[in-house]
Amino acid sequence: MRASVGDRLLVHGRIVGQHDRTVEIIEVLGEDGTPPYRVRFEDGHETLMSPGPDTVVRPFSTAEPRE
Repeated sequence: MRASVGDRLLVHGRIVGQHDRTVEIIEVLGEDGTPPYRVRFEDGHETLMSPGPDTVVRPFSTAEPRE
C-alpha cells in the first residue's frame, strides 16, 4: 500500500452493522508512501495507523481507489 499526504483511507467495517470510516492522511511515516500513517478522523481525532486488508486508498486528486 502506498499513499500521500491528503489521500483518504476508506476503512471498511469488520463486522455486520459496523459502518465504513474515512480518514485523511496528514503524515506519511514510512518510506516511499508506505505505512505507518498519521491520520485524522472526521471528528478531529488523530492517531497512527498501519492499514490492513480492509482498507482502500482514495487518492486526493481522483475518486478512483488504489490498493
